[in-house]
Amino acid sequence: MRSKFLTIAFIFIFVAPVFADAESVDELRSEIEEKNAQIKELEEEIAEFQTEIDKTSKETGTLKNQVGVLTKTINKLLTDIKVTQKKVEAAELTLEELQIGIAEKGSETEKFKNALAEIVRNMNEIESQSLIEIMLARPDLSGFFSDIDYIESLSSDLGLKLNELKEAKIVLEAEKSKQEKTKLSLQSLRLELDSRKSIEEDARIQKNNLLKITQNKEAEYKELLDDRLSKKEALEAEIRSIEEELRITIDPSSLPSPGSGVLKWPLNSVFITQYFGNTPFATQNPQVYGGKGHNGIDLRASIGTPVKSSADGVVIATGNTDLQRGCYSYGKWALVKHPNNLSTLYAHLSLISVSPGQNISGGQLVGYSGNTGYSTGPHLHFTVFASEGVRVVRLGDVKKVTNCANMEIPIAPFNVYLNPLTYL
Repeated sequence: MRSKFLTIAFIFIFVAPVFADAESVDELRSEIEEKNAQIKELEEEIAEFQTEIDKTSKETGTLKNQVGVLTKTINKLLTDIKVTQKKVEAAELTLEELQIGIAEKGSETEKFKNALAEIVRNMNEIESQSLIEIMLARPDLSGFFSDIDYIESLSSDLGLKLNELKEAKIVLEAEKSKQEKTKLSLQSLRLELDSRKSIEEDARIQKNNLLKITQNKEAEYKELLDDRLSKKEALEAEIRSIEEELRITIDPSSLPSPGSGVLKWPLNSVFITQYFGNTPFATQNPQVYGGKGHNGIDLRASIGTPVKSSADGVVIATGNTDLQRGCYSYGKWALVKHPNNLSTLYAHLSLISVSPGQNISGGQLVGYSGNTGYSTGPHLHFTVFASEGVRVVRLGDVKKVTNCANMEIPIAPFNVYLNPLTYL
């Protein structure tokens, strides 16, 4: 019987886990490090492009300048694509490494389980014998007590190995959790890659159209800008007349208490280029705002910058005023309603990543910033409304408008527009 115990213990204690080729794992880690180094270099290149774009954008608004900005923007977007591609590749390699680790731990755990099952079966056989039977089976008492000591020792080893099995199970579950997170990250990165390719293609089309319309002549570019501004002013006047007819009283107690952090900033990097209300620009351009001031804040954001939801909520509507020729308004926009009775508008986007009716979490991607609609340069227009007073309308349904009859946009009485800085 003792020799049987020894054989089982030897099999159990010295079960060797099957490890993947260590060289292949090292190669994967080396490739991942190389990808990360390449990503860092490309991100530094992107920062240089952004510095050049910011510098060029501050110069006089000429056709040459605008073409230069678009050229630099396209180069930056191409580099954004490279960075995202490298991140996809790094995530794929990480997933491969995790799969190897999971296979190792799975094999090791399975062998632990099989060995445990075998020793438990044999211990059950031992326990089915009485102490009298074991004693009578031995020629002397010394051998009997030796067997008893061995059984106790084996039971102790069994407890230790059970703990090792539990630890292996915890590690295996942690590796599987990492695998699921990496899969989700990879899926998100692939969607981002497709989005960035689409944004770069649109920027290229925008540049080509600009050159085609102006025939590379400064005078024609100036005429184009003047035409856009006049149509923008006409639309703003029409919208103001609609909004002035709206009447609603907002109960202040229905809104969140003012304070920083009620809403999150929609961009990772924040630089305000125009504030809410009667800012110097709004005061100097009453024809644009009708003396009511700026109805949101403008945040500097180059084309392709991720724009995130300021809080949990539901996407009420999205739109694109550029679909109607000569309609210079918000361009691509998204409106999100939050549970705290606030709604937020994200406008001049280059790409919308959400759909009406979609539930969205705070910090979740809404889209990418751009230069759509009437915009003097790439930025994010961010508006905060009291939810009960804002509605999305097809402009032609409420008033005969000049250029945007078929377009939908959010409108509200002016007292429904809230200063975003009250809550950010």
